[in-house]
Amino acid sequence: MIPLPSTKKHKFLAPLSLLNFVYSSAASMSSNTSVAAPAASCNAVFNNPAHQIGLGTYLMEKSQVRSAIRSALEIGYRRIDTAPVYFNEDAVGDALLEAIQEGIVSRQDLFIVSKLPCPMHRHVELAVKKTLSDLRLEYLDLYLIHWPVAFYYKEGMVQFDKRGYDNEDIDDSANGSRIDPTVSIHETWASMQELVRKGLVRHIGVSNFPVMLLHELLSQGKEPLPVINQCEAHPYLQNTKLMAYCNHRNIHFQAYIPLGASPSSEESVLLLQDAAIINLASKYKATPAQICIAWALQRGTSIVVKSTLVEHQQDNWNASKLTLEDEDMEAIARLNYNYRFFRPEEWWAAAAMAVFN
Repeated sequence: MIPLPSTKKHKFLAPLSLLNFVYSSAASMSSNTSVAAPAASCNAVFNNPAHQIGLGTYLMEKSQVRSAIRSALEIGYRRIDTAPVYFNEDAVGDALLEAIQEGIVSRQDLFIVSKLPCPMHRHVELAVKKTLSDLRLEYLDLYLIHWPVAFYYKEGMVQFDKRGYDNEDIDDSANGSRIDPTVSIHETWASMQELVRKGLVRHIGVSNFPVMLLHELLSQGKEPLPVINQCEAHPYLQNTKLMAYCNHRNIHFQAYIPLGASPSSEESVLLLQDAAIINLASKYKATPAQICIAWALQRGTSIVVKSTLVEHQQDNWNASKLTLEDEDMEAIARLNYNYRFFRPEEWWAAAAMAVFN
């Protein structure tokens, strides 16, 4: 058995809401003249080997971004996963522009993902235009509602006379006191849909949505519908029922932190040191990380995995060539302890609720 989650606070991202959190209408914005190319099927995108494994940029220092993205692109990565609350989108944009200008990759071959910050649920188009400015792009391939909860927006939070952000206010719930309980998820989604119609993004989706919220979001049936639900998933948290529901509703399920917490984190539970994973790594002459990635791909998910070291990026990329035997897939399935490394109920203080349970 693994130990119970610690009680320490995690400053990761904004937490989830329950179904009764409502979101208010987005402000009207002028349309952008740059129009994204026609969207291909998202299932086709994630079945493409070049997009099954995406490079994550969460917790990537700005000083690491240029070399990390360059080496990843040279290896073959084409999907880059970003978010404003990673506070490095400006550095990511500089790295992408340099790679395109030098002919390492074309914009058409890239699949760039970003996410809607919690204070921007009333200002969706403003948010995506800020991200596009920071990333030096004319459109995004995929834009996600990062967490289904809104924070109060503060005037001046988004500035276009400078790239990036001066502070971390867009990721600060102030122990739950900045959560805005007056917003409807349907209204936020309607604003997301407008981004597709205006050509600012090609696909839209969600992140960290449990079944109840997905069911409610899909109840109106208006297109475009979410093409993806990006959630924490790894052998210790397999999210089997959520994944089955997503598959049933034709929503691609994508896993973040597929390797669990980094050994350099304060987390006491380390997936890559699990005896079962280490034994399989020995059997396949692979790394523990490769076993976890191969398992994720083989069960039908795509992944987001962060690495700044070229050797780790290469190892992660090569994991797609590994095929695990059925008995070994079953052995990993037995590791499902429902253990979360991202625990939103720890981030809200008095407003805490175990929304995933």
